[in-house]
Amino acid sequence: MASIDSPIFTPVSIGPVTLRNRVIRSAAFENMAYGNKPSQDLKDYHVAVARGGVGMTTLAYASVNRSGLSFDGQLWMREEIVPALKEITDAVHAQGAKASIQLGHCGNMTHRSTCGCMPVGASGGFNVYSPTFVRALREDEIEGLVEDFGHSVGLARQAGFDCVEIHAGHGYLISQFLSPYTNRRHDRFGGSLENRMRFMRMVIRRVMEAAGDDMGVLVKMNMYDGFRRGMQRGECLEVARELERLGVHAIVLSAGFVSKAPMQVMRGAMPLRTLAHYMDFRKFWWLKAFVRLFGRIVIPTVPYKDAYFLDDAVEFRKALSLPLVYVGGMVSRSSIEKVLDAGFEAVQMARALVRDTDFVNKLRSGEVERSGCRHSNYCIGRMYSLQMKCNSCIEGLPKQLRKEIDKAEERWSH
Repeated sequence: MASIDSPIFTPVSIGPVTLRNRVIRSAAFENMAYGNKPSQDLKDYHVAVARGGVGMTTLAYASVNRSGLSFDGQLWMREEIVPALKEITDAVHAQGAKASIQLGHCGNMTHRSTCGCMPVGASGGFNVYSPTFVRALREDEIEGLVEDFGHSVGLARQAGFDCVEIHAGHGYLISQFLSPYTNRRHDRFGGSLENRMRFMRMVIRRVMEAAGDDMGVLVKMNMYDGFRRGMQRGECLEVARELERLGVHAIVLSAGFVSKAPMQVMRGAMPLRTLAHYMDFRKFWWLKAFVRLFGRIVIPTVPYKDAYFLDDAVEFRKALSLPLVYVGGMVSRSSIEKVLDAGFEAVQMARALVRDTDFVNKLRSGEVERSGCRHSNYCIGRMYSLQMKCNSCIEGLPKQLRKEIDKAEERWSH
């Protein structure tokens, strides 16, 4: 088939890095870093996405140190994994795509059994997400975490990554400092927005220093937290302006709080039967029961539509000059082009590329106009326990899961 003439397939620059087109595989958690290190599955998936036509693929949610781990299948940045990461970036580059890695720290959203210590956050207390008690970070520990971010950027350079994406949203550690909901500190890191931005500012300055003049730096941040006591659009706009002043090369605009408003991030319904089905009964018997009884109250449904963040993101586009990357509901050529026409430099997507790693090539050839993803969110329910996969890739699903998937697809597909 002839190639489709579209702005989607024109080059774009993120700082010093030029991508062959404007589609980036977003940093959606793969759960393929078994034992917190790269695996063949992780390599195979990202190479397939690169072969499938994206401009850049992003390895998800790599923790800058041990205390920031929330999953056994999550990358932990350290010297010993650099050679395996380099194998991935070399293979991605061989397919003509760029490679990025998302760096972050989960803060209070973990458990001692995973992170090896009492979980830490902007403030202390009890986190029902894990559930566990959490202690507030001391100021000297904050300085150490800032250096961990810088060191991780250096490791990413050694591993051949073109860009890094700093996770400052979704209720993870930087977001926990930013949000008044999770930051109840009374020192220079708490109180006013200026103080709550201090940790982020320290991290970004160190990251920009470590990135030098040859790596792109993106920051994922919230446009709103998604609940009354969290950050609202006004404060988030100020955060974005501060990131622009700090010189980051692009901002990825998202929203939601994993521990409070998770479906604001992903939209649709959390597939509770799927979530409970894949949990390890021996470790989480009580959580499986809780999910079945109270899951819909704790994780309420948020209606899905294509390009669901666009109206809010346009307000940020009006206020900012730096490149902005749109994420959220990118499953069709028409919706991607609508976003690019609104002034966004690039788009990120994940679920369409979980469904079909060749999706971008098929868009370009004209073979498809829209992803086959029908928004059941099976991949999300599964990813907390096993590798992220689409239900279309799984044979012999239990009857109760198939019923849940069919119901969701009937409701949200167009």
